[in-house]
Amino acid sequence: MLQRLREDIRCVMDRDPAARNAFDVLTTYPGFHALLFHRLAGRLWRWRLRWLARIVALISRWLTGIEIHPGARIGRRFFIDHGMGVVIGETADIGDDVTLYHGVTLGGTSWQSGKRHPTLGDDVVVGAGAKLLGPIRVGGGARIGSNAVVLKDVPEGATMVGIPARQVGARQRGDDNEQRARVARRIGFDAYGTTEMPDPVAQAVNAILDHIHVTDRRIEELCSAVQELGGELEETRVPDLEVDEASVDNGAGENRRDDGDGNRRASRSG
Repeated sequence: MLQRLREDIRCVMDRDPAARNAFDVLTTYPGFHALLFHRLAGRLWRWRLRWLARIVALISRWLTGIEIHPGARIGRRFFIDHGMGVVIGETADIGDDVTLYHGVTLGGTSWQSGKRHPTLGDDVVVGAGAKLLGPIRVGGGARIGSNAVVLKDVPEGATMVGIPARQVGARQRGDDNEQRARVARRIGFDAYGTTEMPDPVAQAVNAILDHIHVTDRRIEELCSAVQELGGELEETRVPDLEVDEASVDNGAGENRRDDGDGNRRASRSG
């Protein structure tokens, strides 16, 4: 029990930079409180104390603004950020390491009994205000954009946005991201272009990093071929990219003008 509690607190601190310490999470995080209430309500539900389970769930909704049906099944390291307005239906099934933001609904589209709520795989993130409706399945690692309305199954690693939601991309493999990070560190660049949502700038940066990686690999092959033929090559190191603050300051007063031949020349103002 204590081990599970520590795990829940740790997952909150890992995913929310605003969480300062364990006491902060224990006392001020409604998503964490709602999860504790749900575990109690879920146990009562499995013991067939259904009315009492619903009362516990109702109290939880009053205190946290989060409504989780006692019949819902939730995996480990589940995190609800902010949480107000989150609704999780009776037959919802949530995997491990899932994150929901405020206003998310895991709802049904039928009054018939049986499976009528979504199933979320491991490591799924659902953005604020998103609606997942019906007995759909969301594959592991998928990302659901804010305010998206998802009515169909979502493949693993997909990114879904819009109303109704459509797939706009897939998460990059971990080895691709790590490769880009290595290239970026080597050239002294902070690789901010690894984002969960599609972004033209991020895609351009990723393409540049991939191009640099392929170019480096080909140069290494050429160097190896030259050495095999008896050639000598000087060992060189790619320097880090550093910005000279003095040069930036000196260049601030320069204006650009055309010299008449289509070229740009720098002229100092003042």
